[in-house]
Amino acid sequence: MPSTREIRRRIRSIKNIAKVTKAMETVAAAKMRKAQAQVLATRPYAERSWVVLTHLARLRASEGVEQPLLQERPVRKVALLLITGDRGLAGAYNANIIRKAFDQIESWEGAGVDVTLVTVGRKGRDLMLRHGPPLRAEFTGLADRPTSNDIAPVASILLGDFVAEEFDAVYMAYTKFVTTLRQEPTIMQLLPIVPDESLPNVAHDYIFEPDPEVILGEVLRGLTEIQILQALYESIASEQSARMVAMRNATEAANDLIGELTLSYNKARQESITKELLDIVGGASALTAA
Repeated sequence: MPSTREIRRRIRSIKNIAKVTKAMETVAAAKMRKAQAQVLATRPYAERSWVVLTHLARLRASEGVEQPLLQERPVRKVALLLITGDRGLAGAYNANIIRKAFDQIESWEGAGVDVTLVTVGRKGRDLMLRHGPPLRAEFTGLADRPTSNDIAPVASILLGDFVAEEFDAVYMAYTKFVTTLRQEPTIMQLLPIVPDESLPNVAHDYIFEPDPEVILGEVLRGLTEIQILQALYESIASEQSARMVAMRNATEAANDLIGELTLSYNKARQESITKELLDIVGGASALTAA
């Protein structure tokens, strides 16, 4: 059994760890509230933008306008935008989305499709550099509350390479925020923009002034960038929620361990005192007998 000194040292060490995890939980909770407010505020706009995108995709037939972002072709090369965190200590957040991405990559490669990655976040980048397909680009250190300017380089690479026919399709792998305790790894097709036949028919075509081709191109690009930005918001809210829960669990585990060690310390101290008393009684008995 460890000595009382060793147990005291362990209790001191675990208390220090509990202070750190509690502080990290507090920071993550503050960031989580802001991230949740952000994602819930922008989600309706992003969802409506996607509806508009899928409606605009039907204009290929009605307007006869050839838009590169709407062109479907045989899929031989795919780009995957993988969004993870820059740091760990967020429970299974990074592992879940990376596992989801690996499963999708294996499915594509099994069908003979070449896969190229664009990563946002160090965790996904580091693992894919060792075990994944080649990287087209990587982005790290984005702000906690990114703007369209922050994701402009990401969108430029994905849209530009698709238009140049470097890729036949573009997908996003991100974590969708559901609740504080639940986040869903998601794979979503970004390009080409495919009409959603489940949506109600459009009563009237959109009217573009002055030039349908130019206006439609700008609208499609802008609304596609919104989908990338929203995926990043969803991932940030999910990461901060997962980190807060992980740090709370770590703090609770540390406190439980401190309680167990305190009990062990008290038992060890009681045993030590009992042994000393027995030694004294034994010594006294020996002197009396002599």
